Amino acid sequence: MVIAGPVRSSLSLKERGLLMRYLPDGEQMKKADQYTIQQIGVPSVVLMERAALKIVEVLEEKKKDLRRPLIVCGSGNNGGDGFAVARLLAEKGCHVDVLFTGRESSMTEECRLQAQIDKNLGINLFTEIPEKEYTVIIDAIFGVGLCREVAGHYRDVIGWMNRQTAQKVAVDIPSGICSATGKVLGIAFQAELTVSMACQKRGCALYPGQICAGEVVPVTIGIDPEYFFEQKSVCMTYDKKELGNLLPERKEDSHKGSFGRVLMITGSPGMAGAAYLSATAAYTVGAGLVQIYTAEENRQVLQGLLPEAIISCYREYDEEKLDQLIGWADVICIGCGLGQSSRSEKILLHTIEKAKCSCVIDADGLNLLAGRKDLYKKLGKNMILTPHMKEMSRLTGISVSEIVERRFEVLHRFTEESPCICVLKDSRTIVAQKDRQNFLNLAGNAAMAKGGSGDVLAGVITGLLAQGMDGFQSAVTGVFLHACGGDEARDKKGGYSVLARDLIHGIQVAMKKAKECN
Repeated sequence: MVIAGPVRSSLSLKERGLLMRYLPDGEQMKKADQYTIQQIGVPSVVLMERAALKIVEVLEEKKKDLRRPLIVCGSGNNGGDGFAVARLLAEKGCHVDVLFTGRESSMTEECRLQAQIDKNLGINLFTEIPEKEYTVIIDAIFGVGLCREVAGHYRDVIGWMNRQTAQKVAVDIPSGICSATGKVLGIAFQAELTVSMACQKRGCALYPGQICAGEVVPVTIGIDPEYFFEQKSVCMTYDKKELGNLLPERKEDSHKGSFGRVLMITGSPGMAGAAYLSATAAYTVGAGLVQIYTAEENRQVLQGLLPEAIISCYREYDEEKLDQLIGWADVICIGCGLGQSSRSEKILLHTIEKAKCSCVIDADGLNLLAGRKDLYKKLGKNMILTPHMKEMSRLTGISVSEIVERRFEVLHRFTEESPCICVLKDSRTIVAQKDRQNFLNLAGNAAMAKGGSGDVLAGVITGLLAQGMDGFQSAVTGVFLHACGGDEARDKKGGYSVLARDLIHGIQVAMKKAKECN
């Protein structure tokens, strides 16, 4: 009997009605601003007025205490937004003060206009820190263009703002946060709420910027986020309401062959757990048939833990048997608990050379690959690498600290040199491939930081691949689903007690909820 391969979806993400969210950095956002102003014809001051109106709306929706607000303004357009907010709050009867921290000679035309209107209305304007108490402090000092260390008078003002007991709100991005990396540039405003223009900025999604930003509320001001659709350098992400649309379809007239044959080359002697977790995860997300190729020592344990799987074993390197298994598979996952012996290296290299199907390379597979940099350019577009920061350091020869500092640049260079898909695992995991928009995952939590979590992720991605999903989208959906499962597991077990096996149950819950709400 011939078992048919998995059904391949021909629908694009746009055709399936998926709504992605964009996370531009400062330079990318400035280009969108200029496009709106110059090509669409919306004047800058109109965008500023819309921004101010939306900020006030959010302040009221979030029930901020507006009895005695202080707006701290710089000399750029972020400060102009702040001056406009001050006027709108004054019109509502609030006792507003404005602290201007910039240089008058450096004021943009729009900022100068808004400041003059405030003066004409008699709004209190200070240039030195006032000796008053406020109910809310609104930070409008620096916008998304800040790229230098905050020093001098600005540092003193931000430090004073942070020490106040008032509620704290940032306009667009907390002053002192790099919009591209989330790095604190010397000192940063500690907001509990950030009202972001058009899109959440990438620096407010990465740590420590996310901590400084607090809750981020994007607002529409006339800049169409779809401008970023064709901008390959702009990150995108998904909200949890989209998970149901991301999952592969399961037609009623199907059988196990419809959902793919998975080969898991995992588990050296004593590492049956990695093989079990990855294989179970692949089954959990919908793969039709899973075969584990593992060391003979793991046979009995795996047969007891996962009777649904086919267990094939080796004692020594067996090229003929490996070729048969590679030919059988629709997708392969290699590396989880594989070990770094010479036998493991032979298995990995032969699999990379012979496999025509999609492959996920994880854990020990990556560590073995790091010693063979000559193979990087030979990795096809159907290869998905899933390194954490230390594994990425071995693959690139770049220190972990430098990767953390320049993760997007490092990923870009790596995927320019190799056509593979790279899943860089961290508290904010990134999925990257040449000529594709990076995906930045915002779901998940610290409870997932446990041994075996990566094995589950490798299995999830593999299981989605087996069902016919595009490689890049399998990686994106796998990362997102894995994180959503982690959130479900934390909600059930708390922040300390989640184990890797709990992630699998969390994924089951997340998928069920997603489809019920779809």
